[in-house]
Amino acid sequence: MSINLEPAALVAYIGKMMFSRKLTDFAGGNVSLRVGDDIYITPRHSGAKQHWNVDPETIIKGRIDTDDVIQNENFSREGKAHLAVYRNFPEAKSVIHAHPFHALAFCAAGIPIPPVLEATEKFGVVEPIPFTPAHSQALADNVVKALQPKQALITKHAAVIMLPKHGLLAVSKDIFLCLDAVERVDWNCFCLLAQKSLPTVI
Repeated sequence: MSINLEPAALVAYIGKMMFSRKLTDFAGGNVSLRVGDDIYITPRHSGAKQHWNVDPETIIKGRIDTDDVIQNENFSREGKAHLAVYRNFPEAKSVIHAHPFHALAFCAAGIPIPPVLEATEKFGVVEPIPFTPAHSQALADNVVKALQPKQALITKHAAVIMLPKHGLLAVSKDIFLCLDAVERVDWNCFCLLAQKSLPTVI
């Protein structure tokens, strides 16, 4: 199936896909897309109020180079991190913050996620960044700092980092590659967890 959607509809579609594949929950997560100088981002309470069946008309649009969009009462509380990424990494075209089903166990414990699948080797070890409260500017600043050594991954596929006690954040040149990276890391986490129950010799 070929996907050819306007930016707001595309962001809404990715959010729906993310939820349907257990890559986020009702509690939160957000999806954004850079188009020129503008950000398109899922609105606050996309899970709790729209159950991730997000109406494209509610997608928030605003300029990246000003703080005007932050004044919108429906602007996502983690939107500060998205704006910080776009302002510091011009090659970034998409940001996904997710609460993936299997990865949350690692986020809760603050334990790095080593690649155990060939498909996740390209992302390296997904390390937890220093803890800072959700929705804060300090979190946005730490996200930028953690992405700097992973900058080359943004254009190769995606850069993925862990927000301790919170979730994952992925940045890519392409929104579908961004979603793909989140899912690959989540399945990698499932394999790490499942290995604990496997016999030593099969």
